[in-house]
Amino acid sequence: MTVDIRVIRAGQMYRYYLRETVVGDGRRPARTSLRAAQEQAGVPVGRWMGRGLAVLGLAPGEEVTEAQLRNLFGERGRHPYADRIEADRIAHGDSPQQAYRACALGRRVTVTGVDFVFRPQPSIYLLWAFGDEETRLVIEAAHEYAIVRVLEWIEDEVAVIRYGTDGIYRVRPPGGLVAARFRHYEARSGRPLLHDHLLLSVKGQRLDGKWGSIHTTALYENTVAASALYNELVAAEVCEELGLATEPRTVTPGRRPVMEIAGVPHGLIRWTSWRSDQIAACLSELEHEYVTAVDDDGEPRFLPAVSERARAKLNQIAARKTRPPKKGKARPLGQLRADWRASAIRTSGVPADVISSLLEYARAAAAAIRARVAAVVDIALAAVDVTATVFVMNSGGRFHRRHLLAEVRRHLALVLRGRRRDPSLDDQVVAAAITTHCVDISKPTTVRGMEAGYRLYTARWSLCDLPARRRPPAAPDPGERRSPSDSGEPPAPRPPGQDAGEWEVPRVPLQYDRAVLAGAAVREQLRTTTVTAVRGRAYDVVAHQQAAMPEQLLAPEPADPEHDDQKDKPGRREALDLTALRALRDSRTDVEALDLTAERLRHLQDAFTAAADRAHTTMDRSKLRDDAEMPHPAHGDDQQAHRPQEPGPHRGRETGH
Repeated sequence: MTVDIRVIRAGQMYRYYLRETVVGDGRRPARTSLRAAQEQAGVPVGRWMGRGLAVLGLAPGEEVTEAQLRNLFGERGRHPYADRIEADRIAHGDSPQQAYRACALGRRVTVTGVDFVFRPQPSIYLLWAFGDEETRLVIEAAHEYAIVRVLEWIEDEVAVIRYGTDGIYRVRPPGGLVAARFRHYEARSGRPLLHDHLLLSVKGQRLDGKWGSIHTTALYENTVAASALYNELVAAEVCEELGLATEPRTVTPGRRPVMEIAGVPHGLIRWTSWRSDQIAACLSELEHEYVTAVDDDGEPRFLPAVSERARAKLNQIAARKTRPPKKGKARPLGQLRADWRASAIRTSGVPADVISSLLEYARAAAAAIRARVAAVVDIALAAVDVTATVFVMNSGGRFHRRHLLAEVRRHLALVLRGRRRDPSLDDQVVAAAITTHCVDISKPTTVRGMEAGYRLYTARWSLCDLPARRRPPAAPDPGERRSPSDSGEPPAPRPPGQDAGEWEVPRVPLQYDRAVLAGAAVREQLRTTTVTAVRGRAYDVVAHQQAAMPEQLLAPEPADPEHDDQKDKPGRREALDLTALRALRDSRTDVEALDLTAERLRHLQDAFTAAADRAHTTMDRSKLRDDAEMPHPAHGDDQQAHRPQEPGPHRGRETGH
């Protein structure tokens, strides 16, 4: 994710934020004012954001002072101008205790805020670091615009104030929220990393004028959706303003691809991932220890294979173990950009002329992508992809609306390739997914369970016929494990990018592998099981969706509409051109998003063959009924051609869902 979140406690504001974060993660000199320390560090001053500023006497874009931060975040939720208000109340005859209570924004709290960290994808901040002044300003403006939009979405859709016994009642803060934003330029490694810290206060005002606290759990639950929205917005603004486009790139095999600016060399992105390489090396060692650890009796202490959950925990441990200390003093941006350019030319392996002309290379790649990929989003089929992915990725096939929303935003970023979209398009796809492909299985026993955001859903159709996840290879006996150097034979060639022992660690395949197959199989069922009378319309829907896919993946052209009533030949099984898929493996851009290995091609072929068999059986069995009664779409404005269905565990699969 490119948006991180952590809580802010009252003591942390003094120990960490006022000493380091507000001055660009450097060390603030003792007895130095905040403004002077920021000027010495070469970072801009903090700025206030949010719709709730007016109630506190603040204005958007106003400079953040140390006293304001200390009162709002360090003193357990007091008014930013508490010092001035307290002095005025005492001057008018109030006691010190009365004046102190008058500055409190509701009850005193321990958790005074949350720290959101927004950072764009590496290809974007590389353009920011190596581009000219105009490029830098455009990217910073897009970065700020995306943060504003995400904060507005949090205010409108996420933030709630709890009140009543055990917080049984919840209400949106009608006046909005208050946040302070601080800009940073580099990472701990010294490499470029444009990012902003958004210190969001938990204090919000209810309709009755009383102050309450924002429920931080709701913020944590929606962080993934916020990250997806930020990624989509900042990429769209940068691409539209600079004439660029995005492409999917795989960072970790088996995991979801990320959208990067097309034309930015992989070697340059690798140059910024110095910390990632350190974490990966440490993670490999931790995984090896995990699967080989034994107790006093010689029995394995943990599982014989590294599960996805265990890998995530080990990754956190590796990140902490390899975390370098912070730099002592921040440097001005001009000096940083000069040092970054010299370091990239010297150590990245990318030619100097490419680094100097990075924007031109990106624009040339964008012209090729925009000429080939049309800006077409089919809501019906996007709902299929999103529901299938979320159904597989979540435990037990149960999910909430926020899971669908996050996946929809990722899907739109993949399809649109850096183009702007209608702000309500994500909500439209989520509504289509819930209405058409989801079943509400909520059994709410609390007021919270009855809220729309906490309704529990599952898919209407079953994915039991999908290819099963590959079982991890059995781990050898720890007592018999020997390194290649101890076997008396020459060591096997080490795969590139892997450390000692990594290729021996058995791992459970990641869920995203199966989610990709799920979406492909469900789409194929939808396409092949559509009844004869409206089959041509269904094929048109698929063609619209394929406009955002690589050219080699396009399915064969549909039959002539005049002969659309002819029965398919029994021997016709393949829905995709597998030869083209195999040839696409050599493509640098799109194959990395799909990871089309030979085994996955076989899985796809088996799934599509089974779907075609079921389609022929279903069409033959229901031919007389379909001739007597014409089907109609579930929604008049949907392009998807299907019959309405009643909720049920297996009925959707028979009707093409």
